[in-house]
Amino acid sequence: MYTNQSLNRSLNQSRRLRGFTLVELLVVLAILGLLAGLVGPQVMSFLGTSKTKTAKLQVENLAATLDMYRLEVGRYPTQSEGLQALVERPANIQSWNGPYLRKGDVPKDPWGFDYQYRFPGENGAFDIWSLGADNREGGDGENADIRSWD
Repeated sequence: MYTNQSLNRSLNQSRRLRGFTLVELLVVLAILGLLAGLVGPQVMSFLGTSKTKTAKLQVENLAATLDMYRLEVGRYPTQSEGLQALVERPANIQSWNGPYLRKGDVPKDPWGFDYQYRFPGENGAFDIWSLGADNREGGDGENADIRSWD
């Protein structure tokens, strides 16, 4: 026969094995949904600004690399040679000491598009720019152009 003590023990064990109630789970999901709704947009805005800052740094680094190229070769890469001249020797250039970029490849902008290069530049000796997230001229925020002359 069951004693009071053994009955209490079996009730305690069944309570421990029962798990969470539906109400408890719904409350936790509601809290997680609220946190995601409040924190998510903030994280996304930080991600957007970090890509813009990365593009600005890459444009500055490419500009400095082009200056080093000019010091060694005597001129900037032509429009037809483009930024590829920083990693591959252009024809008929003997003083090329490249590749001038560490990874041996011209980087893409943070959105995966090629940087634009123009020589001679309209705003300086050369122009380098990224068209932003939308890969179109103009735009605001993350879609804004990042340019070497700004």
